[in-house]
This record gives sequence, structure tokens and C-alpha cells, in this order.
Amino acid sequence: MTQKWELVSLPRWEMTAYWILSFSAHLYSFYQLHKFSKEHEVSLDREVQLERGFLILGFKKDPTDFEWSFWNEWAWRSLLWSLIGHAVVSRLTACYLPQFRLAVFAVYGLLSAGWLLGVWGVTLLMLHLSISLVVAQLRSPALSWFCSLLLLSTLNVSALQDLQRGWCSSEDQYYLLLFSIAVCSLRCISFSLELCWHLLPNHCSSLQDEGLKTLIPQFYKLTAYCFYHPLFYNGPIMTYRDFSEQIERPVCKVSLVYVLSGILRVFVWWCLAEFMIHFMYMHAIQSNETYLEMLPHWALGGLALALVQFFYVKYLVLFGAVSLLVRLDGLEPPTLPRCVSIMYSFTGMWRHFDVGLYKWLIRYIYVPLGGSRHGVFRKIVSTALAFGFVCFWHGCHDYLQYWALLNWIGVLVENVLALLFSSRPLHHTIVCCLSPRMQRRGLALISALSTALLILSNLLFLGGIHVGRIFWKRVFVQGWSSVAVPVVAFLYCFAQVGIEWDMR
Repeated sequence: MTQKWELVSLPRWEMTAYWILSFSAHLYSFYQLHKFSKEHEVSLDREVQLERGFLILGFKKDPTDFEWSFWNEWAWRSLLWSLIGHAVVSRLTACYLPQFRLAVFAVYGLLSAGWLLGVWGVTLLMLHLSISLVVAQLRSPALSWFCSLLLLSTLNVSALQDLQRGWCSSEDQYYLLLFSIAVCSLRCISFSLELCWHLLPNHCSSLQDEGLKTLIPQFYKLTAYCFYHPLFYNGPIMTYRDFSEQIERPVCKVSLVYVLSGILRVFVWWCLAEFMIHFMYMHAIQSNETYLEMLPHWALGGLALALVQFFYVKYLVLFGAVSLLVRLDGLEPPTLPRCVSIMYSFTGMWRHFDVGLYKWLIRYIYVPLGGSRHGVFRKIVSTALAFGFVCFWHGCHDYLQYWALLNWIGVLVENVLALLFSSRPLHHTIVCCLSPRMQRRGLALISALSTALLILSNLLFLGGIHVGRIFWKRVFVQGWSSVAVPVVAFLYCFAQVGIEWDMR
């Protein structure tokens, strides 16, 4: 039997101190990283070819974050205009042809994909959809999973990669096709498993009984779901169950003020992301081990914070822009990512950063494999397979394997500690010996240690093995007595801010 913990508020002066220390640590470490960037600007420019800046007069810009440069280029080239086109078509359809809304979305999505990916790209995607749907008719989740993993693995086959590159007019178009297939694979899995789990209206159970009469409507719904334009290229992920339920709802009127405020918010986030890569050359620095070894400790901390904060702001822009369009269509998109500086656990990071992917993993992997309701062993296995799939979906590179393993261990350790501290004997002892405020301070201290490993795992994901290795060596091995303690102290402040945020 476990007891629940009840967190209490700390004195206002204490929380104010935590806020000031957290904010000051961010600003000072960012300044030190900026200072290092300017001191080595010439050599960095020679190595990575910094671009001429436009947001801050006299500043150059670090263009080496592939994802940000890639989506920015596609947005200005065509994606921005196709998304505006979707919004216009959606409003006209809602006014004049509301009963054909799903069909219009399917047609517009197919035409837009054909314009951006070419005929061969759309043909390849339709082939993936068709194979997934045919296998799903057998009503076997295991077979659907096997088929989906097989299709997903084709993205890493060199011969097929060369073939697909030959279909594309440029390397950028090939990567756009790659991203589209990867995201569509999640939708195909969602649709296939929902089909396996639920009987069709005529309660038939075999492909022979259903025939084309049932197969064609299914293919139409799968196509509309997969090619829904705002979410087509990069997500966020919506399960088929949520999409199919929400798409049937009538579209509510949205005020012009709401639309303009949403656009302004996304624009401010975009400016903040651009400001960061004008002010700090963190991506250029993290790609070179020499610079990582040279960085002063404050600048090294600034690099770690800047990398994870830029990743957060980047996805506020990428998810925020399309989420606005999704809401205009009457759907409820996944919640936008929460600020990483107030994340103080591995579990919280997974729950609150990419909410759509988290819900997808819970529904299609974690719960079907047993989750937390069928014993500790099933929970360990289901968690491991969830992280294993995420690693595989991202490409299964060596640094991703370390990242997934560290996240899995982190989540398991947090769950074990939660059970341990909530068990009746230990919980009773803690309650008797520590006041509620001291209990919260103890939680923040443990969370600070978890946050240190969480940042390390994020550095592995964002920068690769060499970034994680050097960060670990310089902070926790070489600097265990002089650097690690102040780092944990500041992370303690971050954790207290995060806990306070959760208590709102």
C-alpha cells in the first residue's frame, strides 16, 4: 500500500530567490557563451561558414542546426503558402460544404503533397498506406506491427535511399519525403491498430466478407487522416481515434483577435529562436570537440541550456504554427511543449514535451503490453519497448541508443524511488521526521540530480555522444568537487521553480 505525497508552498521570499537565481543563471551562462562565440567567431566562420545575420545589426548567424534551417527554407519556399491555402479552403468548406469537409481535406492534402513531394513521392506514400491497410484487414495487431516496422526499416536501406533520391529533384525534397514517411508511419500504425481492436459496422472479420464495399471507405478515411495537411510533414501526432472523433464536430467560429494573437505568438517565438542563433553559436561550437574542451565552465553550462532551450523554442514554432490551423479546423491538437527549464524529471519530460507522441506511445505500446496494471516486469518491458521504438523511429543511430537507454533507466529509477518513498513504513518515517516544506526541499534535491542526467540525455540526443561524454567528464569527473556542486545547486533552484509551476 502506498501513500500520496501532498506538496506545499514555500515562503514567498524563498521562491523569489529561486526564481532570481534560476533566471540569473540562464542569463549569465548565455552571456558567457555569447562572449566565447564572439571571441572565436573568425575560426567558427572558417569552419562552418556563419551566415550574414539580419535580426541583430552587425551579428552573424549560426546556420548549422539542420532542422531549423531546413524547415525555415521550406516554409518560405512553399509550406507557408500551402498552409495559408489550407486555412482558406477550410473556412470556405466550413461555410458552404460542411458535409464534405473530410473529402476536401483529403483532396487538398494529396494535391499539396504532390506539389511538394512530386508524383513519385505521393505514390510511395500511398503504397505504404495500402500495404498497412491490407495487412490490418487480418485483424492481427502483431502482424500490423510487423508490417509497420518492416516498412519503417526501408527508410534506412541504402539501395532504397538511392532510389528515392533519384525520384526527388533535390536533397531537400528527399529529406522532406523522408520526414513525411516517418510521420505517416505513426498514423498508419494508429489507424491499423484501431481497426484491429474495433469491429466494423457490419461486424465482419475477414477481408473476403468485407470486400471493396468496406475497404474503399477505410482507404478514404486513412488517406484523409494521413494527408491532413497541417500535420502531414512534421506533426504533432494525433491518434486516429482523436482525429476521427473531432473531425465530425461542427466548426466553431473563431474571432479575428484569436487568430492574430496566435500568429503574433508564433512570430515572437520565431524571433526568439533567430535571436538565439545570432547571439550564441551553440550548434557550431557543439560540433567541434576542441571548442567543447576549451569552453569556460559557465559557458559550458550556457551551451547545455542553450541547446535544450533552442530545441524547445524551435518546436514551439513548428508545432505552434500548425496547431493554430488545426484549431481553426475545429480539432484540438496536442498541448504545446512545456519549457524545458522547469522540467525536473524524465517522466515529466516525456509527458509534457511532445504530448502527441507521448499519448501515441501510451495507447499503442505501453498499455497494450501491460503498462502499470500487470506487475513490475510487464511495466519494465513495456517501458523498454516504448523507448526502443522511439529510438528505431528516429533512425536507431548509436547516440540514439544511448539516449533511449538513459531515458529508460531514468524513468525506471524515478518510478522505483516514488514507490519506495510512498511505501507505508518509509512514508510514515519521513512524515514524522520532516515538515511538509522540508519534504518538498528533499524532493527538489533528488529532482536536481535527476535533472542533471536529464540534461545529459538531451545533450546526447541533440549533439551526439561526444557532447554528452565531454559534458559528463568536465562537470562530474574532472569537476566533481568544484563544478558539480554549483551545477546541482542551480538545478535545485530550477526544480523548485518547476514544482511550483506544477502546483499552480
